[in-house]
Amino acid sequence: YTKLCNIYATHSFLIKALILILLAYAYPPLGAIYLAPQITATWIAVIFIFILAGMGIKTEEFKRSFQRLPFNVFVQVYNFGIVSSIVYGFSRFMVSVNALSQSLADGMTICASLPITINMVLVLTKSAGGDEASAIFNAAFGNLIGIFLSPALILAYLGVSGSVNLSQVFFKLGMRVILPICIGQLLQHFVLPAKEFVKRYKKYFKTAQECCLLFIIYTVFCKTFMQGMEADVGQIFLMIVLQFGMLCVLMMLAWVCLRILFRDEPKLQAMGLFGCTHKTVAMGVPLINAIYESNPSVGLYTLPLLIWHPMQLVVGSFVAPYVAAYVKRREAEKEEEGSDALQQKKSDDDGITKDGPDDDDVEVMQTMEQGIGCDNDAIDKIDS
Repeated sequence: YTKLCNIYATHSFLIKALILILLAYAYPPLGAIYLAPQITATWIAVIFIFILAGMGIKTEEFKRSFQRLPFNVFVQVYNFGIVSSIVYGFSRFMVSVNALSQSLADGMTICASLPITINMVLVLTKSAGGDEASAIFNAAFGNLIGIFLSPALILAYLGVSGSVNLSQVFFKLGMRVILPICIGQLLQHFVLPAKEFVKRYKKYFKTAQECCLLFIIYTVFCKTFMQGMEADVGQIFLMIVLQFGMLCVLMMLAWVCLRILFRDEPKLQAMGLFGCTHKTVAMGVPLINAIYESNPSVGLYTLPLLIWHPMQLVVGSFVAPYVAAYVKRREAEKEEEGSDALQQKKSDDDGITKDGPDDDDVEVMQTMEQGIGCDNDAIDKIDS
């Protein structure tokens, strides 16, 4: 029983999402029509999520960016650019060989274009002995630029289809995402009661956001099941396997790059392993819903992210103890090397102080003394 409770606590979001997907399959009209998802899910829930996100993002962490600028640039470029381009190319290949439906392949690309998750990357970085300050900065900064960069990447990769009106997309993103985050930031910095509210109830923000996300997921899949799916069960299982394989490959590639580029920074390597590949469901689901709310395949666009999100926790939890042992060993080696270098320097300084002059120095000193002696004899003769 205890083990089951621990499993539920670790994967509660995924379990709830799966239950809601099954409920959506059982009776789609409830979430697709009767709960008015065009208002409750696409406006109220999304705006509420991003107001809370704006109140929770710590912009004061951004000043740390210049302390580790090369590392922070690498994490963001890898997370947004390298991951999305590799996944996009691989998903196009799977479509070309008719192994994957277009909607699932597009969903994989959308998932890969999203920013870093905030809470999960911090927890795993701490568990692996990584640099927590870098985790906080990269998560906050990635989510902030992701508001603009993720939609741009998604539309660049997938293009603007007939179901997507570009001007409406940016209007909806501005009203549902950017404006609520700005309001949240203004409340956090300039409204004292709001600041006190954040301090007192911030621990409940995650629960509130999770409830809104689950509601959006439920209505999205109600709409998808009601209008029909182009992918079959076999393709969905194949997509799950592919997502797992892509995550493992991208993490290994990130680890190799980090070992080469930041070879003397084991704590940064640990943080980068998770930060380079993690994707946020908290921002991803509302963004997908805002861009593709009228698309009948919106559920399939969301599904790869719902697979990637818990998978990154499972894989990260598995490798974290090994990474922590590596960080501990490398930090000990660095301390030992530093101690040896300090001891060697001290020995060299002591040698210079204690050792007498060598033979060459003695010869020079004797010559100088003879010269001084000759000068003194000459002076004595002149005086006499």
